[in-house]
Amino acid sequence: MTEIDIEKENKAIAQEYKELLRISYQTLSPTDKKLIRKAFDVAVDAHKEQRRKSGEAYIFHPIAVAKIVASEIGLGATSIAAALLHDVVEDTPITVEDIERLFNPKVAQLVEGLTKISLVQKDLNASMQAENFRKMILTLNDDVRVILIKLADRLHNMQTMDSMAEYKQTKIASETLYIYAPLAHRLGLYNIKTKLEDLGLKYTEPAVYDDIVSKIRETKEEQDAYIKDISDVLKKSLDNEGVDYIIKGRPKSIYSIRRKMRAQNVTFDEVYDKFALRIVYKASPQEEKFIAWKIYSIVTDHYRPSPSRLRDWISSPKSTGYEALHITVMGPKGRWVEVQVRSERMDEIAEKGYAAHYKYKNGASEESGLDVWLNLLREALENPETNAVDFVEDFKMNLYSKEIFIFTPKGEIKSLPKGATSLDFAFSIHSEIGIKTRGTRVNGRLVPLNYELKSGDQVEVITSPNQKPTVNWLEYVTTSRAKNKIKNVLNENTKKIAEEGKELLVRKLKHLKVTFNEQVTNELVNFFKLKTSLDLFYRVGIGAIENQQLKDFAAQKSNSFINFFKNKIKRTKDTADEDIHKPVISSNYDMLVFGTEHDKLDYKLSQCCNPIPGDDVFGFVTINEGIKVHKKDCPNAIGMQSNYAYRIMSAKWIDSSQEEFKAIINITGMDVLGLTNQLTKVISNNMSVNIQSISLSTDAGIFHGQVAVIVKNNTILKKMISAIKKIDGVDKVTREYRT
Repeated sequence: MTEIDIEKENKAIAQEYKELLRISYQTLSPTDKKLIRKAFDVAVDAHKEQRRKSGEAYIFHPIAVAKIVASEIGLGATSIAAALLHDVVEDTPITVEDIERLFNPKVAQLVEGLTKISLVQKDLNASMQAENFRKMILTLNDDVRVILIKLADRLHNMQTMDSMAEYKQTKIASETLYIYAPLAHRLGLYNIKTKLEDLGLKYTEPAVYDDIVSKIRETKEEQDAYIKDISDVLKKSLDNEGVDYIIKGRPKSIYSIRRKMRAQNVTFDEVYDKFALRIVYKASPQEEKFIAWKIYSIVTDHYRPSPSRLRDWISSPKSTGYEALHITVMGPKGRWVEVQVRSERMDEIAEKGYAAHYKYKNGASEESGLDVWLNLLREALENPETNAVDFVEDFKMNLYSKEIFIFTPKGEIKSLPKGATSLDFAFSIHSEIGIKTRGTRVNGRLVPLNYELKSGDQVEVITSPNQKPTVNWLEYVTTSRAKNKIKNVLNENTKKIAEEGKELLVRKLKHLKVTFNEQVTNELVNFFKLKTSLDLFYRVGIGAIENQQLKDFAAQKSNSFINFFKNKIKRTKDTADEDIHKPVISSNYDMLVFGTEHDKLDYKLSQCCNPIPGDDVFGFVTINEGIKVHKKDCPNAIGMQSNYAYRIMSAKWIDSSQEEFKAIINITGMDVLGLTNQLTKVISNNMSVNIQSISLSTDAGIFHGQVAVIVKNNTILKKMISAIKKIDGVDKVTREYRT
């Protein structure tokens, strides 16, 4: 680089630093500014030789992360300093001890937490990524700020991914959608969650993302005019009532529009609530609730509300700390519009999440929803036996789950994920109560343990000191807290029974003149078709293995000829089994090529998304079934690319003229005379398509059809779908994916 360039770059770095101090959400004292300046100087010096893939000086990245931490998450000087230093230990000779000496133990602890997340031990037997997430979640145990800074780091990486290789973009974007966006959601960082989701979609489904973005641009003027119409009507009444407020239109995120299109099987134009109106008002804490309902009254005076879609998170805040009143009303032109009503304090908590929540907490003794969640998380982390992928799957499921509010017999309110059962509720009070649960009463009525709770239910737990969990209980619960506790208790019981079973087995074998040793144990495990010696001892302990069966084993063992013969048969059977489980090789598998070298490999087409030539696909290396090919927008793709990135292979179609593929098409519409005739005509006459099966039915004037067709590639299929859509009476045509 030339001297002028370096001078220009240094000026830009200095400018970024000033901007960082200016946008900080919290008021910085002279001591705070001193700490941040020192961290900035150390980071600039440590990273001076480094550049990012895009060619810019590396220091721009830590500054950008610090800016997100300061303005969007709203953390203070300690976190801003840690954000500036977050890559120093990993990338330069500076150690955690150096940081502690130069700054203070808290900054050092945060930087160490961030470094721990990055340094993952490579373990080829488990998913490295799941293990990575698990380690990251473990740091929540020490200081939640580590995760908040990590989210800022991830957001900036997502914003600057353009210069990366495509496979890296897909991997990082999948991880983001799989775990980081739900984490941001759980910590109340809705702005960051939305940005992470939109960027995740941009790199996992670029065509879909670009299509939605261009359509949003096309309809922007119309949307703005619509919002202005509603705002003008409401402003008049709000001003008359003397409310101090601002109204802003809020478009729905690109990702949530995509999610709605998929969930409801609709096109962009059919997604009606693509935007919301937000009314943010000024109020003292005592008046907040009163004014919110006053605004509700004004809004519903002008527009008819949907009673089933009123959400009152002011009376019962979400466990993330989120408070607001959401009203869905029928706006002009017969469109549903969501109106969000929040005070300035609520708005700040919704934007900044964790940091703002604690700013307003004022040292109150009552535990917040977030504290309760962090305590539950610690409990889940104390169970080291859980497999990393299961742990992450379970954890992720609980991150995004909607909440229900349940009352205790004394009228206290508890928050549980939607779908939770009465047994989940028992474990949410205390693990010991969960274990001893004999029955549950919901609203005074005795109900089964797997009864699914609804918001507003009052639950009473009946316990007994003699009660013990059974294996069935795992099917009765949905929360990870309950599952982990039940598994732990069952494992303890199993081990206890297995120890007794082992002693009993030794005595019984002695009686049958069989010496108990490791070889005999293995033979018994095979004889009873079990997996482990623990299974064997447990079954003996509960009496599932009878004396006659042990006699049969002893008799077989004493006859070496039979034993040898049976082993022969067993070996033959194993080979046959292997043949059954061998990957089914597609008859013309050179149509797909894998990796950068375009290798021609054996593969199977996955059943969950039924890819056909022309679809965007990738290969997934399974443990038992070779390479399985999935569509890039397969429902399982994000989880695979995130948890098992090292097993993903790029794949593309090179020839689709020889093979034929099956696709299932669902058609709905109005039962118009001659529709069936038209449909079969369009499919069979105009296309290179064969109908494999067709099922049509009508119900009260609505037509439903399912057609299985054999096509050569995706282009032909798309043409056919387009032609079917033009038939008079047809409303919707979709391709079926099996989840």
